[in-house]
Amino acid sequence: MAPFEALYGRRCRSPLCWDEVGERRNLGPDVIVQAVDKIRTIQEHLRAAQDRQKSWADSNRRPLEFQVGEHMFLKISPTKGVIRLGAHGS
Repeated sequence: MAPFEALYGRRCRSPLCWDEVGERRNLGPDVIVQAVDKIRTIQEHLRAAQDRQKSWADSNRRPLEFQVGEHMFLKISPTKGVIRLGAHGS
């Protein structure tokens, strides 16, 4: 899924070429091939960035294993009803 589609819930309808106002040009196969090549390059760059971020995040993680009967502390922060409008008491 493209980032635009993930954010807005619909596919991106990007124009294949940006022309000046009033200028008309027929879209031929060469323009479509160029657009497809650019999209492929963008996807490769996104994939490389995601791989870099994943390898960095995985290097900082450690596997946790728990046995039955062990006790642990969980840090829980409420998400509903919390309003933070800056420093309190100032």
